Amino acid sequence: MKIAFLGPHASFTQLAAAQLFPDEELLPQASILDCFNAVENGEAVKAVVPLENSIEGTVSMTLDYLYKTPSIKIEAEAVMPIAHHLMIHPKNSVENIERIYSHPQALAQSFHFLDSHYKEIPKQDFSSTAAAAKFVSENPDTSIAAVANQFAANLYGLKIINRNIQDFEQNHTRFIIISKHQNTYKNDRLESLGEKSGMLITLPEDHPGGLHQVLSVFAWRKMNLSKIESRTLKTGLGNYFFFINVAGPWEEVLHENALKELESIKANVDFLGNYQEFLLES
Repeated sequence: MKIAFLGPHASFTQLAAAQLFPDEELLPQASILDCFNAVENGEAVKAVVPLENSIEGTVSMTLDYLYKTPSIKIEAEAVMPIAHHLMIHPKNSVENIERIYSHPQALAQSFHFLDSHYKEIPKQDFSSTAAAAKFVSENPDTSIAAVANQFAANLYGLKIINRNIQDFEQNHTRFIIISKHQNTYKNDRLESLGEKSGMLITLPEDHPGGLHQVLSVFAWRKMNLSKIESRTLKTGLGNYFFFINVAGPWEEVLHENALKELESIKANVDFLGNYQEFLLES
């Protein structure tokens, strides 16, 4: 089975995908959109993409593509601790660093360390942490550095000069497995953190109390919402869709009646599935 993931090789997403699918063929993709397209077009059966980081928040691109591709559902979530390291080519020295490359999320998650120790050195966004490490390895004659993980340092033969530079110890990223199916991913090896349901909700029109009306559907049923995230529809100011997580196992009568009530008030609901959340190793 082919599993797409946000690449290149040695990305944090590959580390997550390798634990979720240790015996499957992993296909690196250049962007989150490419991961969605690979599943949509049948090039891969499933894909692993980042959804949220505990420091920088939701990966908005993932939410946008979940909304734009209603045929794609969520099969599972996985939480992984994140450790960032600063690395250079072994030919170079720390005193001569001219520029630091990494994914914008990694640079943001390491902002205070980099600002304290390398304040005058320009930081430049790269498509991923692994791609930044690869770029450093391919340019030994240039004094540059990358923020990436241990796997990337090993794969590309780089020297780590500063370890665990993330600003907060509790730095975790939440990944999701996407596919055209629901409730098909099972894993007895990984620790389960519980179940949840995901859905995308669009209000029928912008009117006073509209969001309150939607949330009341869950409130009077005592359904615990563990996440509410708004994203612009890109059709004008004030137009949004909402990503909602309902914590807990699926209860057929309770959940199905909630979905029916949402439809009765003319809310558009894309149910993404009921799925487990797993804990991964860093």
